[in-house]
Amino acid sequence: MALINYEKCVGCGNCIDYCPLEAISLKDDKAHIDQDICTNCYVCIRNKVCPVGAIERPELNTFIEQFQHIISDPTETTAETGVPGRGTEESKTNDVTGRVKKGEVGICIDMGRPGIGCRLRDVEKVAMAVTKAGLILEDKDATPLAMLMEDNSIGKIKDEYLDTNLLSIIIEGKCSIECFPRVIEALKTVEKQIDTVFSLGVIVRVDENGNSPILEEIEKLGLPRPYRGKVNVGLGRPLITD
Repeated sequence: MALINYEKCVGCGNCIDYCPLEAISLKDDKAHIDQDICTNCYVCIRNKVCPVGAIERPELNTFIEQFQHIISDPTETTAETGVPGRGTEESKTNDVTGRVKKGEVGICIDMGRPGIGCRLRDVEKVAMAVTKAGLILEDKDATPLAMLMEDNSIGKIKDEYLDTNLLSIIIEGKCSIECFPRVIEALKTVEKQIDTVFSLGVIVRVDENGNSPILEEIEKLGLPRPYRGKVNVGLGRPLITD
């Protein structure tokens, strides 16, 4: 975690407003970082907010400390996936990757946000709920979350990581069109059991008129019909065309 050099700190408080999770406060006229909340995002360090250089970069000695930093710092690149900005290509890049085939639905559940964050315990609750409903999670070659899994097939995260706090992380997978309503109902149930927020991304292939049966399913499930999104026009020509 980011550390305060108390011999240098002058208690100016410049760093407090820069922390996206409000982990920094003043105690006894010195800056204090709550290590249980800090996600190693290094916003305070990258922006050089301390006029005397009292915020110091720590040694990240364990896998989970390194993971926490990389997943919370968009300037880092994840070695396993080779992708910057939290290390995931996401299903929404399907124009290039071709990971979502016809008849399938890609799902991105983006958990946490700056100002809120998310504990991996809550991420596990959501992951286990949607896999039980039929979502097949991406593996570690496509998404960093899989690196934390004890059993990716059921969304079970290793117990030693469950109390770790992150700025945000994506649960990513895909299912059949028929399975989609069950996944949404599972999300509606589990959202009442977690202490964070998430946003839902849905990725589908459309016909020549830009239509998909998923739009009708969304309305049947009582969700607002999406009015904005990203449209891939096929210029990436993915190798998987079926």
